Amino acid sequence: MIDSQPVKTDEDIDGHVDAEIAACLNLTSPHSFFLFAGAGSGKTRSLVTALKHIQKTFYESLKLKGQKVGVITFTNAASDEIKRRLLFDPLIDVRTIHSFAWSLIEGLNHDIREWLRIELTADVRELQTEEEKGRKGNKASAIRLRKIELKTLRLQNLNNISHFVYSPTGDNRGRDSLSHSEVLRLTSHFLSKKPTMQAILTGRYPILLIDESQDTNRHIVDALFEVQATHKSSFVLGLFGDMMQRIYNDGKDGLDQNLPEDWATPGKELNFRCPRRVVTLINKVRSAADGQQQKPRSNAVDGFVRLFIFPTGVTDKPMIEQAVARQMAQITGDEGWANPNEIKTLTLEHRMAASRMGFLDMFVPLYQVDSWRTSFLEGSLPVARFFTEDVLPLVNAKKGEDRFAIARIAKALSPLLTPEALRAAEDQAAQLQKVITAIDQLMTLWKDGADPSLLKILRCIAQSKLLEIPESLKANAFPDESFGRPDQATEAQEDHQSDRAEAIDKFLNAPFSQVEPFAAYLSGEAHFDTHQGVKGLEFDRVMVIMDDEEARGFLFKYEDLFGGRSSGQKTVESTRRLFYVTCSRAKRSLALVAYAGAPERVRDFVIQEGWFNDDEIITSI
Repeated sequence: MIDSQPVKTDEDIDGHVDAEIAACLNLTSPHSFFLFAGAGSGKTRSLVTALKHIQKTFYESLKLKGQKVGVITFTNAASDEIKRRLLFDPLIDVRTIHSFAWSLIEGLNHDIREWLRIELTADVRELQTEEEKGRKGNKASAIRLRKIELKTLRLQNLNNISHFVYSPTGDNRGRDSLSHSEVLRLTSHFLSKKPTMQAILTGRYPILLIDESQDTNRHIVDALFEVQATHKSSFVLGLFGDMMQRIYNDGKDGLDQNLPEDWATPGKELNFRCPRRVVTLINKVRSAADGQQQKPRSNAVDGFVRLFIFPTGVTDKPMIEQAVARQMAQITGDEGWANPNEIKTLTLEHRMAASRMGFLDMFVPLYQVDSWRTSFLEGSLPVARFFTEDVLPLVNAKKGEDRFAIARIAKALSPLLTPEALRAAEDQAAQLQKVITAIDQLMTLWKDGADPSLLKILRCIAQSKLLEIPESLKANAFPDESFGRPDQATEAQEDHQSDRAEAIDKFLNAPFSQVEPFAAYLSGEAHFDTHQGVKGLEFDRVMVIMDDEEARGFLFKYEDLFGGRSSGQKTVESTRRLFYVTCSRAKRSLALVAYAGAPERVRDFVIQEGWFNDDEIITSI
């Protein structure tokens, strides 16, 4: 008689992982760990499960000592999601890396000043040496001289700064501001070199968990490893991540290698998200990197994968992509592919999405200002936020004749309806009528189907005082008055002041019709996103657009990944990881659209690698 082996269920495959992590989270016998969790394996679920275990087991002891559990996330959205799942428990302090770093060093003004003095002095000396050796009079020389001027001025002003400021989501352009990179470098330096800072960290957070640890700033990670090595009897450092999903250069190479021997290294094998065909694909893609393989869940559907290859020079790519979606609807029998809003389309660069969604005119000018890019994409840049969060909701409410929404927005945003304004008004009814008149006046800009420019809207609102105008827009809103004119010291420090003013001018020339699709894109509600922006997310139908020529990037080259003339192994591997991330977003079906200089070469390569079967590759629509 042959004994049959018991069949492993999905719960059996990874059921041990959460228990292993819970065993590490012991305040009397702490144990640091690195959790390997591939795409769709439920990494965030394990993180939240670990935090709920802490709530249940150590809530009172942590609260009694005034301690918290620290959690570092990669995005604000991830931070908000974890807080929501934990019912906003103040015991769990969830922050992005920049917010976390600033919370440690804020107020250490003397130490910050002395670190800046050393750093700026070294930077100036290095630039002066480069200038002495380099050619004079060319563009590179001009840039060096400008940097020397700015850094020297900042160095001279250090003693006049009593209090340094910083915003994790702001532009940080004031003379007393620290930049994003400076905050991370300062924090890592203090954690590495100052025992007092290590004591502050471990005393405040006896447990610190890092989500997406593979993309977390390498200097901070290195410093935290030093803290853990020194305080291993009282401090748990828990890393959650997957090196195959490392897509930013800021992360630490080989984070999962050569870990201390006393670290736990639980791993997850199951992919809960993807259909079997997608799991097979991402396992093939990954096999050349680290050999880690996943298993589909037992009840996973087979799913569909298709690779569409077209020549780079084809015209009207949006029309081709629409045809791809229609063909996917036929192949899969899923009518969801016939509805653009039911497809998540991933572009390699934001401009590609802006072009396809129709907000390129308002997007490009502000996106090209390096110092604004982060806050612009996060939706916090005042220049753009005024139109997306103030003007757009008001205009939509008026067009829909939603009187309650109009009243709510006006009460919240209009300076004409502040308590002070109402108290000062001789007749409050007349004051309310001012608001109604101002809104009616604003809406005339859309008369007869017109699509007014942002500048016309801005000046109309400024004239009626309907809404508060951001400082950065006042020079444009009130052209005959003096607003936003920096003093000499500030002007010397603001290297790109004229560039920013020019960017605002171009931005305001855009038509208002572009604001709504732009707002939808920023919120994640649009059917477009970037390859990098969807890490951690999942969608039923995914279309990945791979077009090196249109993207104009240098960090990722799909031509190189698909057997082209390589610009370097590092570029190939970074593109492989990005490809893995995009493919693994699909829950039901996946369409990959490659625009290639040599379509036949791409076809031959992916068949040879075993990524796709011949009948899964389509070269004409």
